[in-house]
Amino acid sequence: MKFDEVAVPGGRLRIARFGDGPRLIIAAHGISASLMSWRAVGDALPPGWSLVAADLRGRGHSAGLPGPYGLDRHAGDLELVAEHVGADGTSVLTGHSMGAYVAALHAAARTGAGGWRYARVVLVDGGLPLPLPPGADPDAVMAATLGPAIARLSQTFPDVEAYLDLFRAHPALAENWSPVVEEYVRYDATGPDGAVRSRVREEAVRQDGRWPLTRHAEIGAALKAIEPAPLLLRAPRGLLNQDVGLLPDDLTARWKAELPGLRDEVVPDCNHYTILFDPRCAALVAARLTAD
Repeated sequence: MKFDEVAVPGGRLRIARFGDGPRLIIAAHGISASLMSWRAVGDALPPGWSLVAADLRGRGHSAGLPGPYGLDRHAGDLELVAEHVGADGTSVLTGHSMGAYVAALHAAARTGAGGWRYARVVLVDGGLPLPLPPGADPDAVMAATLGPAIARLSQTFPDVEAYLDLFRAHPALAENWSPVVEEYVRYDATGPDGAVRSRVREEAVRQDGRWPLTRHAEIGAALKAIEPAPLLLRAPRGLLNQDVGLLPDDLTARWKAELPGLRDEVVPDCNHYTILFDPRCAALVAARLTAD
């Protein structure tokens, strides 16, 4: 793994490259995550491939970059990442959770730019507009969905071990703890003993979290513009290891009807997080990213 920085509006964005092959994968992470969420997938790549993941604005070692946030802002940053590493028409684009929406917006912009477009776009447990019940408050729906993730952003911990304990008790990770997950959590921790906290900016999460709930037309238009149509990889279980995933069958079926080219695959026996962290699931994601 090699770190680098990319000049973006307001400062510099951190990226990491996993692997050293000439074929490139550009990857975007989830709403309260970091580039380290792609570690297991990067380690599972076949020879000849590299995965470049970014700490998105307001997260990881890019947390100091200023707002405004929003998925369109992240998509613009991702364009600069792609330029920096020399992505081209042989490259693959992917995103997990919120990163899948960012990837969709970025891919649609590249498709409409008149230049090269990505050889393949893979959306990992994200990317489809999420239903908002009539009259519902988007912030309340977001809090219900992302409650534990948002709550930790305003907490401080006595030391890094205490921060790790929070994740060790997470229902999606408790039975799936591994060195990869621990590395991911340690990367997110910052601050001195007595004031350890997450690197993630809460205002970034709150601004970005409204997009999948309220910007259906923009996300839908982006999905329809992507050529070739994306592959969707879904986890059968949710953010808290619930029996129903973030993108349930009925929601996916509705979007497959609107996007006839959309390919859909459920990755067996994983949840929203372990689809990237579990070695078996990460190997399957890597295989789909690199399959010709």
